[in-house]
Amino acid sequence: MNPSHKRYDLARLMFGILFIAILIITSFWVVQPFILAFAWAGMVVIATWPLLLRVQKMTWGKRAPAVAIMTLLIVLLFVIPFSLVINSIVDNSGSLVDWLSKPENWHIPKLTWLENVPIVGERLLKAWKSMTADGGKILVSNVQPYAGASATWFVSQVAHVGSFMLHGTLMVVFSALLYSKGESVATGIRHFALRLAEGRGEAAVILAGQAIKGVALGIVVTALVQALLGGVGLAVAGIPYATLLTVLMFICCLAQIGPSLILAAAVIWLYWTGDNTWGTVLLVWGSLVSTMDNVLRPMLIRMGADLPLLLILSGVIGGLLAFGMIGLFIGPVVLAVSYRLISAWMNEVPEPQAELPDVAEELPDPTAES
Repeated sequence: MNPSHKRYDLARLMFGILFIAILIITSFWVVQPFILAFAWAGMVVIATWPLLLRVQKMTWGKRAPAVAIMTLLIVLLFVIPFSLVINSIVDNSGSLVDWLSKPENWHIPKLTWLENVPIVGERLLKAWKSMTADGGKILVSNVQPYAGASATWFVSQVAHVGSFMLHGTLMVVFSALLYSKGESVATGIRHFALRLAEGRGEAAVILAGQAIKGVALGIVVTALVQALLGGVGLAVAGIPYATLLTVLMFICCLAQIGPSLILAAAVIWLYWTGDNTWGTVLLVWGSLVSTMDNVLRPMLIRMGADLPLLLILSGVIGGLLAFGMIGLFIGPVVLAVSYRLISAWMNEVPEPQAELPDVAEELPDPTAES
């Protein structure tokens, strides 16, 4: 008697998959307005979880006071400063665009100090005089439209105050919830990863958390230190709008552009206005601030995760280009998990021991006769 074969109901299987797909898409549609805020909250909570545990020890082991303190810190350090800067930009956007749009507000400096630059000073001064021989009208007319358009675009990007405040509020609420139920959420994620890919799934989740900590320590902390030190230099040198420029410097540092762009513009402005002393001081200070990330960033990244520095930096830059600011964390996490999974898969077999010439000798000769 032939053994019976199990028969599959193809229509039932297809409708089951379709029903699950509809549930997933509908669920995503419902939670879509909250995904960005929840993602930011998750990144912040993961990066600052050790700090929460320390605060909890200081509050006699009680979680509720520690959650309240950490939530207050998030509001004071993230939400309020960015809100004040954005409101300041929006309030002064009209005068800024109007000033940049009027050619009479632009003037060309003499830059006679270029003559004192060793070796290339005379050539630089001669080239500058040739560019500004007509009083700089052509140079100003060429630069002014781009400056006005850039200012208008920047203001339009930061003018979404309502959206920012909504996401900021939701981020604070989600952060408080994750702080209070962090262990349960982590256990649920690890359980899902175990069900999905057994031990490797759980290892991927743990690695993702380490990558987030590494980015938070190495990228964010380094950017914050560079921006603060650069902002101190701008304020001491008397640069106007030092607070706004410090925030822009922080964003540039996050994007791995560095503070050099803002600091160099400030130095040029000081020389432009004839303040050569403070221009030189800020030039030296800016050089120190711009190069300190070469030492600080690798050290902090190693403290958070034992991952290649090139992998983290590639993830940061690629994530920013692909997903925006949230990609600052998404990019390194994806690359780190992929890197470790591929490494684990490759290590399932031993490394090749023979040298390349020995391997070539062991290969059969295709020209040999059988």
